Amino acid sequence: MSERSIGALFSELAREMTTLVRQEILLAKVELGQKAGQAGRQIGLIAVGGAVLYAGMLAVVAAIILLLGDYISPWLAAFLVGLAVMAIGYALVKHQLNALKRLDPTPRATVETLKQDKEWAKEQLQ
Repeated sequence: MSERSIGALFSELAREMTTLVRQEILLAKVELGQKAGQAGRQIGLIAVGGAVLYAGMLAVVAAIILLLGDYISPWLAAFLVGLAVMAIGYALVKHQLNALKRLDPTPRATVETLKQDKEWAKEQLQ
C-alpha cells in the first residue's frame, strides 16, 4: 500500500470540504425555497379567505342592520353592527399574523448536516 504525502492528504481534504460546502449551500437554497413557498401559500390563503369573508359579511351586515333598524335608529344599528364586524375582522387578522410569526425560517436540515460535517472534518484532521 502506498503512503500518500501530507500535502496530498490535505489537498484531498480541501477538495472534499469544497464539495461538501457546495452541497450544503444547495441544501440551504432548497430548504429556504420550501419555507418561502409555504409562507407564500399561507399569505395567499389568508387573502382568499379574507375576500370570501368580506363578501359574506356584507350580506350579513346588511341583513342585521335592516333587522335592528326596526327597533332602533338605523344610523345606530349601522354603527353597532360596524363595530362588531370590525372586532371580528381584527381577531381574524391578528390570528393569522401570529401564525406567520410562528413560521420557523431556519433551515433545520442544513444546520444539522453542518454539525455533522464539522464532526467529520474534526475526525479527518486527527
